[in-house]
Amino acid sequence: MLRSVMKIFLDCSDAETIANAYETGLIDGVTTNPSLMKKAGQDPLEVIKEISEIFPWNASISAEVVGQTAEEMLDMAEQYIDIGPNITIKVPCTIEGLKACRDLTNDEVSVNVTLVFSTAQAILASKAGATYVSPFVGRVYDNSFDGIKLIEEIADVFATHGRDTKVLAASVREVQQVSSSFRVGADICTLPIPVFNKMYNHVLTDKGLEQFDKDWQELQGCLTKN
Repeated sequence: MLRSVMKIFLDCSDAETIANAYETGLIDGVTTNPSLMKKAGQDPLEVIKEISEIFPWNASISAEVVGQTAEEMLDMAEQYIDIGPNITIKVPCTIEGLKACRDLTNDEVSVNVTLVFSTAQAILASKAGATYVSPFVGRVYDNSFDGIKLIEEIADVFATHGRDTKVLAASVREVQQVSSSFRVGADICTLPIPVFNKMYNHVLTDKGLEQFDKDWQELQGCLTKN
């Protein structure tokens, strides 16, 4: 079965860093969370607005809401939704979070269900209408379980049952986890900027480039003598 084109998001709240990465043409969206907003040290609404303006209307900029009840989450979501059509509301995979997810989905708002650590949670999120589910690969490994296996299981269940919910691999800590997540069926990986930058790197690429540059310079020297 053919799946959607793989996408790369940045897990970041620094608009300047995001804008620079977006210029590569390789970034499709952004995820944020309260911890990243704390690092930014600015009004979250202003941060999300600034990030939103970098991307086209059909991108996905995840703005996470907080609250003890679905109503509190929905009230906060309204402020982000007003920013523009590329805003995705991020809710936790809890009873109240999934209530909010259902209401937002009914209003045709894109929703990213976060803090997913099991296939069962992903199933509930998809049933609630989630646009994306975000299994936390790195944190699963932190607790001695297989994060890539979790991505694979969720992708298999969604494919078997024809679910439209996209698998968004989060808490990705190293380049190999990016490759492995896409290999087993993730639709999207959201990455810290250091991991994204490391995807370009390989020691053999460096060695090959060094050799090509050396040979080119020697060729130019020979042509000059002739």
